[in-house]
Amino acid sequence: MTELIARRSVLYLVGAAITGLPVTLARAEDDPWPGLHQDVFRNRPISEEDGLVTLEAPIRAEDAALVPLTVKVDRDKLSAPLTLTLLIDKNPAPVAATFFFGEGSGEIVLSTRVRIDAYSNVRAVVETSAGALSMTTKYVKASGGCSAPALKDAELADAELGKMQLRQFEGGLPASTSREAQLMIRHPNYSGLQMNQLTGYYIPAKFITDVEVKRGDALVFRMEGGISLSADPNIRFTFRSTGPGDVLSAVAKDTDGRVLRGSWPVKSGKES
Repeated sequence: MTELIARRSVLYLVGAAITGLPVTLARAEDDPWPGLHQDVFRNRPISEEDGLVTLEAPIRAEDAALVPLTVKVDRDKLSAPLTLTLLIDKNPAPVAATFFFGEGSGEIVLSTRVRIDAYSNVRAVVETSAGALSMTTKYVKASGGCSAPALKDAELADAELGKMQLRQFEGGLPASTSREAQLMIRHPNYSGLQMNQLTGYYIPAKFITDVEVKRGDALVFRMEGGISLSADPNIRFTFRSTGPGDVLSAVAKDTDGRVLRGSWPVKSGKES
């Protein structure tokens, strides 16, 4: 895990002073993937479209700042995925998020929303506990997502910042012990590329960097994110329930050093 984090850090340099954003080490402007393959995965062999991981994404996004993605991992082919990395080739910060799964995770079905800045390949790469890599790719037509105006005014966004909600679902998964939940975090996730329409100045980057979800003491997943995640980060995930008394907890951190916390008892029923 430490090695993967170190490899990810190679992608970023000190950004322009006006935004404070990291920028990508681009090797080929027309096709960023060879450079990303080197910088993120050290050119290690990647098995493509082998059925281990699937990605659902719109062909043309209705809103480039809120593009839904759903990733599924075939548990019959892999019992314990180590990490899942979401990349958007043409984004200023291509690594949208990296998820590290723990013993509390259930069937790997994960959904979130991202920003897409230009027509781009979107990739989901799974690294197994043995170090093997598998990838699936979708081409999404969307543009301007990273610089799209904020959905709320700054005062309202700051007033709601840090609120966390959890919805829980039951049924529809292959494993009877697997449950689904949806974590919603109120946070503007400013990219640093958005302009304040009143002042004409860029809004400084401020975004969620880490999210950790546990079932009791068991890790469900830990996420490292960046500016490519949409405002009000929203993650639908699976976890393995052990019965009455289970508690789900979440801890999120942002670039300003805020620590956001929430906890919820695992409920029975179809939705709660």
